[in-house]
Amino acid sequence: MRTLPTILVFDSGLGGLTVLREVVKSRPDAHYVYVADDAFFPYGHHGEDEIIARVVPLIGELIAAHAPALVVIACNTASTLVMSHLRESYRVPFVGTVPAIKPACAKSTTKRVSVLGTRGTVKREYTRALIRDFAQGCDVTLVGSGELASLAETALSGIEVSDAAIAAELAPCFVGDRENPSARTDTVVLACTHYPLLMDRLVALAPWKVDWIDPAPAIARRVVDLLGPSGIEADLAGAEMIFTSGRPHRLSRALMPFFGGRVPA
Repeated sequence: MRTLPTILVFDSGLGGLTVLREVVKSRPDAHYVYVADDAFFPYGHHGEDEIIARVVPLIGELIAAHAPALVVIACNTASTLVMSHLRESYRVPFVGTVPAIKPACAKSTTKRVSVLGTRGTVKREYTRALIRDFAQGCDVTLVGSGELASLAETALSGIEVSDAAIAAELAPCFVGDRENPSARTDTVVLACTHYPLLMDRLVALAPWKVDWIDPAPAIARRVVDLLGPSGIEADLAGAEMIFTSGRPHRLSRALMPFFGGRVPA
């Protein structure tokens, strides 16, 4: 009998579910372990050394417990800090999440691109290096949001989040002449995996139409590159969801679409 792989998806909270959703589509046969490090959420409130000291040994414990074939770090903040440490420490393949600046700048027509991320992600040298290397003549605006990730988790939990609260976090992304489409932002990079949880709201509240760049499909393609295609159409394996705080998840119905229709244990 064919052994089905376990894929471990890790994030600071629930944002990585947007990545999980795309990976499950690509490998519906895999067993999924989704880990939300809610005991340390949000990562943006911690220093870089704290995050490294937290995440690297925690991933080691999760590898020992679940023996994954591959680990996805579905968090921009963590990925920009810990990927080199993880690859040095463990032999499991890792796929990280970094701001999709290169494809965004290649796609932009007006050459005005905004990168919407956590404050930690946008201030990090890793992000600025991506701009230096891949801006391709674009004017790139870095927007650090202090609240949008928390607003996304609140909304997913079924608690009402006001349009005004989301719009305030979004507004700095829109630069240029509102009346002149050729002289304004036309592309926004979502540099936090939480933000696509609010995609419908982001589109509705944008002052004008832009292309939203979500890294999740590219991450799913990388997973397939490393593990190979499914070859099996049916969902044959289960799924688990773990909160590092130890709290039970009470969002089974809301979570099922992210797990390909499965109810996570």
